[in-house]
Amino acid sequence: MARYMQLGEIPRKRHTIFRKEDGSLFREQVMGTKGFSGIQSILYHHNPPTQFYKTELHSNSQIHYENQGALRPRHFYTDNAANTASDAVLGREYILGNDDLLIGIANPSVNMDYFYRNSDGDELLFVHHGTGKIETTFGVLEYKQGDYIIIPVGTIYRIEPHAGPSKLLVIETNSWITTPKRYRNEFGQLLEHSPFCERDMKGPEKLATNVEEGEYEVRTKSRGFLHSHYFAHHPLDVVGWDGFLYPWIINIDDFEPITGRIHQPPPVHQMFEGHNFVVCSFVPRLYDYHPEAIPAPYYHSNVDSDEVLYYVEGNFMSRKGVKEESITLHPSGIPHGPHPGKVEASIGKKETLELAVMIDTFRPLKVVEKAQKLEDENYKYSWVENK
Repeated sequence: MARYMQLGEIPRKRHTIFRKEDGSLFREQVMGTKGFSGIQSILYHHNPPTQFYKTELHSNSQIHYENQGALRPRHFYTDNAANTASDAVLGREYILGNDDLLIGIANPSVNMDYFYRNSDGDELLFVHHGTGKIETTFGVLEYKQGDYIIIPVGTIYRIEPHAGPSKLLVIETNSWITTPKRYRNEFGQLLEHSPFCERDMKGPEKLATNVEEGEYEVRTKSRGFLHSHYFAHHPLDVVGWDGFLYPWIINIDDFEPITGRIHQPPPVHQMFEGHNFVVCSFVPRLYDYHPEAIPAPYYHSNVDSDEVLYYVEGNFMSRKGVKEESITLHPSGIPHGPHPGKVEASIGKKETLELAVMIDTFRPLKVVEKAQKLEDENYKYSWVENK
C-alpha cells in the first residue's frame, strides 16, 4: 500500500543535519524494501539503531511438518489449542505453512516483556477477539475486534492485550503484503470499484518517543531462529519519521462485498496479496438475485492453489461440522465444494451473515506436526451422504 504519512519532527530535507536541543545529531535510518527500489520510510532516532551491546541465539524457530499422507480435506479446531498464559509472539501455535508463509493462531493474555521484529517478511494479524495496543518503531496503534493489522518486515513492536478473551489469526510471510493490484491505479491509489478505500485505513495514531536507559531486549526472527539483541536504550526512540512504509490497520467490517445476479467467484472477496498467496474476507452480504440463482458455491477444483478458511462467526452456508475458530484446508489436486444438502438449502435464501477469512496459496501447504492434535479426523469423509 503506497500512501505517504508523517509523524513527529523531521528536517525539511532528507539526509541533512538534524540536531537535538543539546546540539548533538539525531540518527537517521532509511528503512526500505526491495533494496532501494521499493517503498521506504526515513526515521530519526535519539540513538543509533545499530547500538546493541550483547547478542545471543535465543531459540530455534524452524517448523516441523508432518510426514506426507493421503491427499484429503483437513479440519482443525483451533479453540482446542492450549490456552496457557502467553504473549502474542511466543504463544503462537502454527497450523499450516510452506516456503512462502506460516498460518497459525495466538491467544495472548499477557504483555510482551521484550520487543520483537520479524526480519523474514511482513506479518498480518487478524483480531478475532479482544482489544489492545501495539507499540512500534513508527508509533502506537490501538486495535479492536475485526481488525487486520499489517506489520512490515523489520518493524520492532510489542503487543499489549487488554483484559478479557483475546484471539489472533496470524499470517507470517517471507515477502510483503499489499492491496490487490487490480484495485489500484498506476499511482497506487485505490480505484472506485475497490471494495474498500484509503478512508478505511489507519496508521499509527501517535508517536511515543522513549528516551529511557536500561536493558532492553529485541528478539529478531531471521533464518529460522530467534536472535536476542540487547540495547542500553529504549528501542522505540524515534522522534519523527515520514514515508510509505509503516504498520497499518483496516477492519473487516469496512470491506464492502461485491455481489451479482449469479454466484461470484472468490476473487471478488480479495483484500490482500503477497508472494504466492492472497487473503480474502467473506462478510455479510446479499445473495445472488437472478430468479434461478443458486447461492451456494459450485464444486470447484483448485488445480493450482490450496484454500484455507478461518471461520470467524455466523453459519457458513456451504459447510457443516465447522464452528467459530475452525480452520479448514482444501488442497489443490482434488475438487471441493458444498456439503450434501447445502446446495438445495441455499436456493431462495436472500442473504448470509457469515464472517470468515480465506487464504489461497499458490504453492502446497504442509500441516505442522503439532497441529495434528487439533484435527477433526472425520472431516475428510463428510461429503459422503448419510455420514
